[in-house]
Amino acid sequence: MIPLKFTDDNASTHECLRTCEWPPRPRTCRYEFTLEWYHTISTACFDCPFNVSDCYRPNCIAINGEKRAVSVVNRQFPGPSIQVCEWDTIEVKVENNLVGSEGVTIHWHGLHQRGTPHMDGTPLITQCPISFRSSFTYRFQALMPGTYFWHAHSILRADGIVGSLVIRQAAPRDIHSSLYDHDLPEHVIIMQDWVNQLYVERFARLAFHDIQQEPDSLLFNGRGRYFKFKGTYYNKTVYTPRHLIHVKQGERYRFRGISNTVMTCAFEVSIDGHNMTVIASDGAPVEPLEVGAFGITSGERYDFVLDAKADVGKYWMRLSGQDACKDMHELALVVYEGAEDHPDPEEEPDYSTRSGILLNPYNMKGTANILNINQLNATGQDSSKDTIPEADVVYYIALNKKLVINSSAVNEHSKPTIFGQLYAQLNHITFRPPSRPLLTQSHEILEHEFCNYESVMAHQERCTKQQCECTHTLQINMGQVVELVLVDDARTYAQAHPMHLHGYSYHVLAFDVLGNSTTIEKVIQLDKAGKIHRRTVNTPIKDTVNVPVGGYVVVRFVADNPGWWLFHCHSEPHLSAGMSMVIHVGTDNDLPPIPRDLPRCGGDWYPKDT
Repeated sequence: MIPLKFTDDNASTHECLRTCEWPPRPRTCRYEFTLEWYHTISTACFDCPFNVSDCYRPNCIAINGEKRAVSVVNRQFPGPSIQVCEWDTIEVKVENNLVGSEGVTIHWHGLHQRGTPHMDGTPLITQCPISFRSSFTYRFQALMPGTYFWHAHSILRADGIVGSLVIRQAAPRDIHSSLYDHDLPEHVIIMQDWVNQLYVERFARLAFHDIQQEPDSLLFNGRGRYFKFKGTYYNKTVYTPRHLIHVKQGERYRFRGISNTVMTCAFEVSIDGHNMTVIASDGAPVEPLEVGAFGITSGERYDFVLDAKADVGKYWMRLSGQDACKDMHELALVVYEGAEDHPDPEEEPDYSTRSGILLNPYNMKGTANILNINQLNATGQDSSKDTIPEADVVYYIALNKKLVINSSAVNEHSKPTIFGQLYAQLNHITFRPPSRPLLTQSHEILEHEFCNYESVMAHQERCTKQQCECTHTLQINMGQVVELVLVDDARTYAQAHPMHLHGYSYHVLAFDVLGNSTTIEKVIQLDKAGKIHRRTVNTPIKDTVNVPVGGYVVVRFVADNPGWWLFHCHSEPHLSAGMSMVIHVGTDNDLPPIPRDLPRCGGDWYPKDT
């Protein structure tokens, strides 16, 4: 029998999970993260899934039933949920016990780290990776209320090192507090795809064999169905349990949805028999919008209110795959109090797009009932009701995946090919991480390691037909108003890209889908002709936005947070293949104090003559 009451113990028992007060009474919220290799359906799972209660035992990670190694934090998946109040201080000691592994860092996705850029958790950009048997303690203030998450900033994110991070406000400071009755830790939901082997196998296949990017299944809070268990003594086929969500009729609940998508997938989320009222995206409040479904891509977050006013019963929450996982689906079960003994709904529901407004669709133009992300209205004290300042600088950035000859992947021992290898680029440049952390050791990095679009223009022919790799850097002056025009340059391989910026959120001014023949030159011509309309009042604020297939997005921000900030596609196959750049804001003189005793790394060593 499925246990119908369970909680995320790591969140629900921590002293920092409390009703937030105003005026605030800040606390220091301490956590210890132990990273290690583990395994699904381990001995901690006892007789799971034949005895479903065993699937909820401590340290049992069942996922979709497929047995594989996982990298996890504190033997939990998803990992420990950090849930604090605005103005608290978050302190997390991360210990790397990943035997035989590379170094690792933890990134606090969506948090600007204003005043603490060395806590951003980006390897070789803001810090050295945490080596095996070492620890690093992150410490920063919870200044940005909203829904965020933390994850390994490497392919280990795909193998389980991920968890939610929620910063709540006192009711008087929450512009939407009157719209819901409950904001519970168990209603924080991480949605993601999953592959049935270590992700490094997929990465190697992508680099040296083929371009398959499809996952094997989808998950709600680490639970789903894939593997069929056939018991010797049970004479039946069973699956691992789906995620359960509990509500009470007549109550209104705030849900916090997070996408940790790894492959090139997007999702559409809906709940049978219910509409949802979207109230925030990427931590920033928006004017309430009632929708029938919403789209979400890797790195995005959406907060919505569920009004539990339907008949007492059970209802499916649907996760419908788009793009590389367009034929995949997963379900979570919304259970009303009093419906525990009711039969589950049909196992095979209709996954077609339901009626009502669809927000943030995958690769679709806006209509009366289909709203793109730029059509949301911001609200609250940071919503910029006044017109956003004109841009001081405008950069057009082509998001490319090109077939180029790459000597690191193809050499004299490889099968000859006229097509080359598929690699990810921004403006024809594949990102190569620097040899040392930029924030603390940039003065030790050789000048030839850096490049930008202008510096490679002299080699344009070489960089479009061969592979150009370097630490791609865009220098921005403090205080400049920066506009980025992001274009899916679809000449070789049209695909959407969820673009995430560290250290900042930006205003989304324009969005359009043009078609698979889109080029950056075409978008520049449209802009020069005045055919790209920029909305500059009350625009939504995001830190991750999906650039559609054969389309463009225009974003703008004020460069007032000095540091070295990574800007990248959040799909792991694209990030790993080099679809990144660093936006360097200001100079060392603009930086806040950086601890002098931060770990150092990098460089070459050779023995000297004695």
